[in-house]
Amino acid sequence: MKIETVSDARALREFVDLPNRLWPRELAVPLLESTIRSWYRGTSPHPEPVRLVLVRDDDGRVVGRSTVHTDARLDAKFGVASQLFGATDFANAEAASALFTHLDEAGRSAGKQQLLGPVSLLPNQSAGVITSGFAERGFVDSAWNPEWVPRVYEAAGFTRTQEAQTWSVEIGSVPVSEPEPQEFAAAGIRLEYGDKSKTETLIPELLGVLNAAFEQLPYYTRITPAEMAAATDGLSFLLDERLLLLARDDASGEAVAFILVLPDISPFVQKVGGRLTALRQLELLLTRGRYRREAILIIQGTAPARQGRGILTLLSRQLQTNLAAGGYRRLRTTTVGLENAGSARQFSRFGGTPLHGSTLYRRPITEGSA
Repeated sequence: MKIETVSDARALREFVDLPNRLWPRELAVPLLESTIRSWYRGTSPHPEPVRLVLVRDDDGRVVGRSTVHTDARLDAKFGVASQLFGATDFANAEAASALFTHLDEAGRSAGKQQLLGPVSLLPNQSAGVITSGFAERGFVDSAWNPEWVPRVYEAAGFTRTQEAQTWSVEIGSVPVSEPEPQEFAAAGIRLEYGDKSKTETLIPELLGVLNAAFEQLPYYTRITPAEMAAATDGLSFLLDERLLLLARDDASGEAVAFILVLPDISPFVQKVGGRLTALRQLELLLTRGRYRREAILIIQGTAPARQGRGILTLLSRQLQTNLAAGGYRRLRTTTVGLENAGSARQFSRFGGTPLHGSTLYRRPITEGSA
């Protein structure tokens, strides 16, 4: 096995193509090629370099890939210097072993103490290996891998950390009462919906609530405005305005809680192999009505001072009402930590069930690790 840093257009194409070649296209949802190219070119908002590597077998065939990167913010957050890796796929345990050895060498050279991943590029962006629900397809910004992959990590000495679940809610499976205006008034808030024409001013507001709400989580690093802009690029194109719910304080007008849900375009991303070219984006624009039957809850949060007051529950009830009215049949959610019972209740109360189990993996970097 040989490790090669991606340094030309041919190798970059091989990096992009590997998951489409390894995994069933109806189950795995590839990362967008534009995201990978931004890492390669150094134009992503990530504050430190991102190196792309390939694993080749003795015949020169690509059998693995990964990013190799670091983030001082994450090191400071939990006091352990980590060699991060992400966008990680391998065809077999032999390819994985070669990759892990390379990651160890990179980590030692950088003075790191542990390997942590897969994260693309941080745990609060896109992360994890799925540990259950292998028969269920993934979705945009979520992991999918076959059942043998966790065993490869664990046989190589990695241990699980930050275990979580995604959830699936069948819309209408549990009767939901739409909140009355007086319920919002009693909570001291007013309900506001997203506006495609105002996303440039709305996104910074959401970012403030988001960072405040999640900063206490162990692997969450504050999202910068540039990172938020990259993550929400094209939001106005995809947004169903009734699925971006914002609670504002009645007195001050400040945003105190929000839920962001987008139509699930995962089947289209699967169809095009992650290549959302200008022509493909036009095709999506013309056919986007087909993708308004399932949705993805991207993020939700409540400002710390207003947590525990039922505000998010009010928004969730309104969301379920709006999904039903919009003809949506299913809501999938990004990962919720197993320790985050409050967020999980926002889905279980509406008949939701866990979809995929997921985990990050970590391993100390030592001279003898393989």
